[in-house]
Amino acid sequence: MADDQSILSERDIAFALYEVLQAEDLTRYPRFAEHGRETFDGALATAKKLAEEKFAPHNRKADLNEPKLVDGAVQIIPEVKEALDAFAEAGFFAAHADFERGGMQLPWTVAQACYAWFQAANIGSFAYGFLTVAAANLLDAFADERQKARYMQPMLEGRFFGTMALSEPQAGSSLGDIRTTAEPDGEGGYVLKGSKMWISGGEHPLSETIVHLMLARIRGDKPGVKGLSLFIVPNHHLDDDGRPGARNGVSLAGLNHKMGYRGTTNTVLDIGGDRPCKAELLGEPGQGLAYMFHMMNEARTIVGMSSAMLAYAGYRYALGYAKERRQGRPLGAKDPSAPPARLIEHGDVRRLLLKQKAIAESGLALSLYAASLVDVKNEDPDEGVRAEAHLLLEILTPIVKAHLSDRALEANDAAIQVLGGYGYTRDFPVEQYWRDNRLNPIHEGTNGIQALDLAGRKIAMKDGAALRALTTRIDATASEGAAVETLAPQAAALAGALSRFEETAAALIRLGEAEGPAVQLANAQAFMELSGHLVTAWTALKAALVAQAALDAGAGGEEADFYRGKIQSCRFVVAHDLPKIDALARLIEEGERSALSMEEAWF
Repeated sequence: MADDQSILSERDIAFALYEVLQAEDLTRYPRFAEHGRETFDGALATAKKLAEEKFAPHNRKADLNEPKLVDGAVQIIPEVKEALDAFAEAGFFAAHADFERGGMQLPWTVAQACYAWFQAANIGSFAYGFLTVAAANLLDAFADERQKARYMQPMLEGRFFGTMALSEPQAGSSLGDIRTTAEPDGEGGYVLKGSKMWISGGEHPLSETIVHLMLARIRGDKPGVKGLSLFIVPNHHLDDDGRPGARNGVSLAGLNHKMGYRGTTNTVLDIGGDRPCKAELLGEPGQGLAYMFHMMNEARTIVGMSSAMLAYAGYRYALGYAKERRQGRPLGAKDPSAPPARLIEHGDVRRLLLKQKAIAESGLALSLYAASLVDVKNEDPDEGVRAEAHLLLEILTPIVKAHLSDRALEANDAAIQVLGGYGYTRDFPVEQYWRDNRLNPIHEGTNGIQALDLAGRKIAMKDGAALRALTTRIDATASEGAAVETLAPQAAALAGALSRFEETAAALIRLGEAEGPAVQLANAQAFMELSGHLVTAWTALKAALVAQAALDAGAGGEEADFYRGKIQSCRFVVAHDLPKIDALARLIEEGERSALSMEEAWF
């Protein structure tokens, strides 16, 4: 399949990886020393082929034939298992894992670039893979060696799948209200009792068993989140050799029927209702939420990446449609008998396409930058460099998750608009991209929670060190751009927006000190939007600077067009998004509280 017909652009992935992020430089770390551009490209090519041949073809079928419960068992179309078996055979469950564990030992950055293909091709089927990878990473961080051998290793091989089992019917994001209890079983393990809700991948016939990483409270432990512990709960008891046997006390109580992600089972689970639910404690008692945040923060960056890739898939489809579909005549055309113009010739359609391009490409680049911080914080020999990468990842994670998922919906909306009435039908894929993407502002911590985290905790983290780490990098890009004549206006605009961002962050902290957290966080969503526009513009300018350098070096033909597209995207973002920052800043600085002071009786 040619690049202009693919769900993603190989050229753009290569640009983000190698020209902007300089991903080949990651091979300076001993862990990645055996790799190089050739092995990275080989993994990417395999991912593209597998996504296009095994995942994309059943994306619509899985949407139209969601999992169903038949005689107590979940039925899923067979193509889902075929795709995930191929995913496992190709080694993608262990793309980042150690060679000694059968993994490819790829940088997390390159693994995420590979996963981008699956996210764009079929997010519903890929979700089983992403949940399993994230669960295996949590076990790698906190499990003992026996637990890693019994549970993590089969996940890396794609034999066992994983979930995060947090929410309950009465406690969605409010995890302190979890009621599932754990009692010692007298044999070194625990017996759990309760229920879980909204558990993606919680029941299915796709793997030998499912391993739930489940939050519960050991009976007698303190209330609230500090009393929660994390447990390993397999759907089946394992024998001494790790083979699944009799069913454990995790029962399917029902399937939730969703707007999107319909290929992924979403379950209500009964824990210990019809038989004892045996579990192993992971790590130390009372540390469950701290451990789970390892998985949740990883999941949040993957949600942001998934959002951007669904935006990208919609953009690519809308672009192809606009190049072929003829409708209307150009403005000023006088001859009604002249042939209709292609949609892309109309100014407003180009606006809709450029908006999508800017959101999708900046989303890809920002997500891969966040992934690169994981590699640096894990592998760099300099403790200070590792610490700063960690701080940058901390402050960027809520922005990657929330801003990208919000903006990706705007991009999908624009794709539907380009197709007009056809975009509103199920005969074309853009409406499904929107439905699939609508989950992303909700799961793994709602975007409102991400905004509270950013405005209430991250900007003040380590006495503002995380904030300074980010602003220092943005300032450096603005300074670099100021010396490039063609991009100096955009660099100046970014520098001005950065100043407003810093002023607004300081004002938020003062509001909190003077009037308390309720006032400080009353406009947290506005601060998230402001921060997202700034970071997206920064990402776009970084890309534009690389593009301008390539043009200055003599790039021509299609390559020159590619680079000019990057520069034009930057101009669009700076012209259309950055001006919003000043209005958002004023609203925050003034402590606008119409929503906060709204009384229930007035609704």
